[in-house]
Amino acid sequence: MAKAPVRAEGRTHVQHGNAQQADAGQADAGQADAGQADAGQADAGQVDAQQAGIQAAGPARGADRDRPLRADARRNRERVLETAFDAFATEGLSVSVHEIARRAGVGTGTVSRHFPTKEALFEAVFVSRVERLVAMARQLSEAEDAGTALFSFFAAIVAEGAANRGLADALTGAGFDIKTAASGPEHDVMGALSSLLARAQQAGSVRHDIDTADVIALVTGCLARESDPQVPAARDRLISVVREGLRPSR
Repeated sequence: MAKAPVRAEGRTHVQHGNAQQADAGQADAGQADAGQADAGQADAGQVDAQQAGIQAAGPARGADRDRPLRADARRNRERVLETAFDAFATEGLSVSVHEIARRAGVGTGTVSRHFPTKEALFEAVFVSRVERLVAMARQLSEAEDAGTALFSFFAAIVAEGAANRGLADALTGAGFDIKTAASGPEHDVMGALSSLLARAQQAGSVRHDIDTADVIALVTGCLARESDPQVPAARDRLISVVREGLRPSR
């Protein structure tokens, strides 16, 4: 009779122990669920942060396109222009874009990014000189003596071409379309020359059987005469011969 309570007490301890284990298991499960919930919230936060970063990066990339050239890109562009001017002036327009890039110490792709075509590079290098010639023609178009105005402009083209082979190639059409490279009335050297020629012919100062192409051919002939740039007497003699030849027969 004395052992029954002992067994009952043992069962009580066992039941109590099982209850504690169950409670602990439920607690662990609760903590695991809470951990999973926290992890889910953390993942969601990371996704939101990434999406926010993507949204923020979109306008930033658009803004980058509107920014001015970086300092290194600006230096590269200036170096390409300087190299192109020297190369065109001394060797003419036959110098390739690849060779200009090599001399400038940059890749061909760098040149192409700034100047997609050779005409675009020419325009950037020579546009100011073309504008100066056109401005001169406009001033000469107001001169009283139309013949003298034409001959003065002819001499100016020859002098400019003699000093700069690249511009000479462009003006005489040596494998280069100057109209494409320098379009617009302020760059239309051929149009300015044609206007001066027509005015001189109307005034009776120049033969009527001459056209603009003939005048350009005469410019090419004068430029073909090799002479010391410091002593332009040889070209001056040719210009004088051209002037006499363009006058109408008496």
